[in-house]
Amino acid sequence: MLQNVLGNKNISKKLKLLLKNTTVHKTLIYASETWILTKTDGKQINIFERKVYRRILAPVYDNEKGNWRILTNKEIYAMVKKTHYNRDNRVK
Repeated sequence: MLQNVLGNKNISKKLKLLLKNTTVHKTLIYASETWILTKTDGKQINIFERKVYRRILAPVYDNEKGNWRILTNKEIYAMVKKTHYNRDNRVK
């Protein structure tokens, strides 16, 4: 169901980001309280979050090359103003 919402072009990006923060992010943070997180786990969480952000923010049209491209990691974090997830970001 969440994939349908994130892929829907009739729903604003702002609302999609709000849904992501209230569902996916809160669930990950809540569940991670019981985990022993390693660097690999942190990287996997970052990869998953970027995948969700790329689905929400969609590809952008590159006027210079005349084609569509996905956002880079720096562009994603600049647009959502979020830093990388690490073990210190967890709720304690």
